[in-house]
Amino acid sequence: MKGEEKLKRIHINTIIDAVEKLCIKANYDLGKDVIASFNKALTTEESPLGREVFARLIENAAIAHEERVPMCQDTGMTVIFVELGQDLHIEGGLLTDALNEGVRRGYEKGYLRKSVVNDPFERVNTQDNTPAIIHYDLVQGDELHITVAPKGAGSENMGAIKMCKPSDGLEGVMQFVVDTVDKAGGNPCPPIIVGVGVGGNMEKATLLAKKALTRDVGVHNPEERLAKIEEELLERINKLGIGPQGFGGVNTALAVNLEVYPTHIAMLPVAVNINCHAARHKEITLKGREE
Repeated sequence: MKGEEKLKRIHINTIIDAVEKLCIKANYDLGKDVIASFNKALTTEESPLGREVFARLIENAAIAHEERVPMCQDTGMTVIFVELGQDLHIEGGLLTDALNEGVRRGYEKGYLRKSVVNDPFERVNTQDNTPAIIHYDLVQGDELHITVAPKGAGSENMGAIKMCKPSDGLEGVMQFVVDTVDKAGGNPCPPIIVGVGVGGNMEKATLLAKKALTRDVGVHNPEERLAKIEEELLERINKLGIGPQGFGGVNTALAVNLEVYPTHIAMLPVAVNINCHAARHKEITLKGREE
């Protein structure tokens, strides 16, 4: 009818193509924010060996970009965050199938290592790095926002969660974060980015910590009191002396990103998700066409 808004549609082929490209780009092109943090750390690192590590990381990122090769041989398990506008119609098939097909094609065409096994016990490689781990968020509007974040095992294995007591308070939460990084040592290939999720319940806290890692280095939580906690945690972590690649130094972490959520009166869950220096994520917003 005249005057009525037309329904926006998007075909799965558009989504498949976008995810394919994002998988390749995420593994080949380290974000400008991460490279900038390397260059900054190169000037502040007190350890000669640490400065050498940063110089090599900068060089490695440039080679990966110029020669179109992965910056790290562990091209990760593909984590995808989806913000789906509730007024957008997906046509041609299921959205989840389209996302996985994009991963499949991206890892094949990009010559990226396939690291996913079909079962945690049988451990037979799926040969195409699927299935991806997909998180959906239904939002207003008629657009589709996709963030692809490959996550390697070395850093993922160093994550942890603790169901603190409310009486543990902020200091108990902060101490757990610092202790988790201290225990990880050089295993997650520092310099690291530390994602912290506080609140919700067990699974919500871990999701918050994971999503926090998609925030650019240097971008603080918009809430001032939480930004100050991020700064204090970063300072305390860098005083541990773990340093780049665990060789000692003052730049163990490039950033601490904190996200919070309401929780139960009897709970104070806190999760830590660590990203290695290959902090990979790329995103795109797809607009539907009118019918």
